[in-house]
Amino acid sequence: MKSYKGRGVVLHSLKYGDSSLVVYLMTDVGGRRTYMVQGVRSRSGRGSKLALFQPMFPVEFEGLESPRREMDRFREVRAGFVLQSLPFDVRKSTVALFMAEVLYRLVRESEPNEALFDFVWASVAELDAMREGVANFHLWFLAHLSRLLGFCPGNDYTPGDWFDISEGLYTKNRPAHVRYMTQESSRLLHEMLTCDVARLGGIGLGRDQRVAFLNALLVYLGYHLDAINAVQSVRILREVF
Repeated sequence: MKSYKGRGVVLHSLKYGDSSLVVYLMTDVGGRRTYMVQGVRSRSGRGSKLALFQPMFPVEFEGLESPRREMDRFREVRAGFVLQSLPFDVRKSTVALFMAEVLYRLVRESEPNEALFDFVWASVAELDAMREGVANFHLWFLAHLSRLLGFCPGNDYTPGDWFDISEGLYTKNRPAHVRYMTQESSRLLHEMLTCDVARLGGIGLGRDQRVAFLNALLVYLGYHLDAINAVQSVRILREVF
């Protein structure tokens, strides 16, 4: 079998049989790919490998290509970089679970997308390292993900604008239909799209504001991509934040 080296971020894993896993990765070499990992759950196997396949964990690997392009295998797999806080901080792990499910639902392409992969890889490192602004990170992530998936506001924002979701434009007047963001959510969309991740802690949002803006972002993404409506971890996210 042909071998190749790459980096990946874990999106989802499923138990397969008594001792194996099916693992879905977003990779730099081939978009979303599926891998069979054998022996990872057995008592005699290397139990440490199981810890690699948690949501949004970064890995480096040497893969073996399946002749029928179904599920590849790993010749070697290890942590892409050492996570210092994400596995141990319930807030960060909740955000990571949400990010992984969103990407699992939305990203289906098996072709490389360098800009998208680099953004996702860097986002893991940024979430792991951040000390302030964790409660806003998923909002920042969704806003920038929408841009990388090919849709973002088509004009400049000015204070007091409404964002017309169906037209993809900021507007001075409230749209006559129901697919729009409130003035506050429109402001936050602009702020998230222009905010450096290091400044997220300076955006003061209450719980109700955060939930309202998350709902607006999900409506925005759902207008373009139906799969976002199947994301289940959003309920946990709302409870934590």
